Amino acid sequence: MLQKNPKTTPSRYANQRMSYDRETANAILDEALFCTISYSVDNQPFAIPTAFVRKGKKLYIHGSVGSHFLRQIESGSPVCISIMLVDDLVVAKSAFNHSVNFRSFTLFSNATRIDDYDAKYHFFKELTEKIVPNSWNYLRPMKESEVNKTMLLEFEIEEASVKIRAGEPVDEKEDEALPIWSGLIPIPSKRLAPIADELSKDIPLPEHLK
Repeated sequence: MLQKNPKTTPSRYANQRMSYDRETANAILDEALFCTISYSVDNQPFAIPTAFVRKGKKLYIHGSVGSHFLRQIESGSPVCISIMLVDDLVVAKSAFNHSVNFRSFTLFSNATRIDDYDAKYHFFKELTEKIVPNSWNYLRPMKESEVNKTMLLEFEIEEASVKIRAGEPVDEKEDEALPIWSGLIPIPSKRLAPIADELSKDIPLPEHLK
């Protein structure tokens, strides 16, 4: 189970929508491609979106060794990492009761820098395969210099929670008989057909992208 404490317990819907189940969290983490990392420097807040990958009970991000963002948090400064997947727009009979069906994840953690070359190389493979499945062996192999130019940060997934909203609109009792349409508008996230750039317009689309 994930760690439940005052930081991971919301002020609303704590009993109806919250989960501390690790498998539920893992499913969200493995589906999402991007997260937002929030941190503070001299009382100035920052929120940076970035790609990530989960392995076991840890979350990994990467970037240039010269990245101001990564250099600020690599020393172990506290961060908040958030993810939100939206499934439906919930359309009620009143604007007040409109909502969204979503699955979200929030993590409080601290970064640990990973300098081991093999660990970094393995991470790049894991992230590449997550973003574009089955592409690693098709691509030009990564150079040693490219691995060395990239910083890898690791976060323990412990102090975290999941919040989920699913289902139909919840209208006021007096609104239920109104002749106003209500329901769900699904907004699935999906990958469309690849579009070649000028350098690849005459190269057949590889099987892993079909």
